[in-house]
Amino acid sequence: MRKVLVIAYYWPPAGGPGVQRWLKFTKYLPEFGFEPIVYVPENPSYPLVDEKLVEEVPTSIKILKRRINEPYGWASLLSKKKTKTISSGIIKEKDPSFIEKLLLWIRGNLFIPDARKLWVRPSITYLAKVIADEGIESIITTGPPHSLHLIGLGLKKKYNIQWIADFRDPWTSIGYHKKLRLTEYSRLKHKALEKGVLLKADKIVVTSHTTKTEFEAITPKPIKVITNGFDDELQPVELDSKFTISHIGSLLTGRNPLGFWQAVQELIAENEALKKALSIQLAGVVGEEVLQSIKDFGLSDYVEQLGYLPHDKVLETQQKSRLLLLLEIDSEETKGIIPGKLFEYLNAKRPILAIGPKGWEAGAMVEQHHAGTMCLHTSVATLKSVLLEAFHQYTEGMLVCNSEGVKQYHRKALTESLANFI
Repeated sequence: MRKVLVIAYYWPPAGGPGVQRWLKFTKYLPEFGFEPIVYVPENPSYPLVDEKLVEEVPTSIKILKRRINEPYGWASLLSKKKTKTISSGIIKEKDPSFIEKLLLWIRGNLFIPDARKLWVRPSITYLAKVIADEGIESIITTGPPHSLHLIGLGLKKKYNIQWIADFRDPWTSIGYHKKLRLTEYSRLKHKALEKGVLLKADKIVVTSHTTKTEFEAITPKPIKVITNGFDDELQPVELDSKFTISHIGSLLTGRNPLGFWQAVQELIAENEALKKALSIQLAGVVGEEVLQSIKDFGLSDYVEQLGYLPHDKVLETQQKSRLLLLLEIDSEETKGIIPGKLFEYLNAKRPILAIGPKGWEAGAMVEQHHAGTMCLHTSVATLKSVLLEAFHQYTEGMLVCNSEGVKQYHRKALTESLANFI
């Protein structure tokens, strides 16, 4: 088998969606003629941890680890709590404190492209011997963090190897990039690094057609869309007895579904049966401003915070829910963001209510696969109508999902596509 070196930051016991993509690729790559060797940090600062995922790591693959120096330990001297929330992606939009502003400025301007930049040079030196000893001809870097692509860039300059850059999210066009309080110099440096990676990588993998179109304006290199997906991990479960609407994953300020909260508020005031049956579950990190909105709309009694759930519990929660909520920030920059949870939602075979920006690629996929409905954040009347119809189907035992064409998102099928691209 041909060996391929995978350079990643998120790896079990890291929790969250970022770890799933390459955990599953490495599981199936040997079936298509590739032996993955995985290089990850020895002492990373993961904001979310799921120890059960360690059990899913294939025992046959070689895993290399090297220590990483990250600035979050230093920054926590200023504020441990605020450092952890920022590293988790929680960026307060309203009335940020001086410490929050300072931490964002430091993160955005002193650590370019991100806080893992100090791992780049030592990794290039360490991996040089690995490439020679293992006879590696292909390497794959996956970001964010996008500093890992700079490891690929450094190795590509030194060795005659194929380098594939995998972008799980965009780089400079992603929504939170504007919140980093970048100076003009820092903004241009991000752009230059992004362009350098896109021009020097031999091939590029992205997770959405929107990102592919964006990158095609920068580079002539081959670009392949390989989305995230789902695996065979479902167990038989019984549906919740209540009219449960569940959101899985971080629910931060930008995704705060104000139109949804308003629609629910009006419905429970108008429909006593819905009021008695309703249960909204939030699994994952929930921002303070989202919690305040829930309180302001008088919905605290109907919302249950489940906190961070291990992946097996996430799958169970999705299958048991009556309706699954898929949310994205209402902005031009997020049209190409396809949350990894979408594919597990599709596999769960529960109806999806997608709320996001006009032209949202993920919302279009929900409707293309007949898996649910896409609504805009501001379409309160439409949201009320969709929720009321779902509730009526629930009361009649007819709230089902007859999705079509989702087998293409199975992790094995996606890995076959990746193997052919390599």
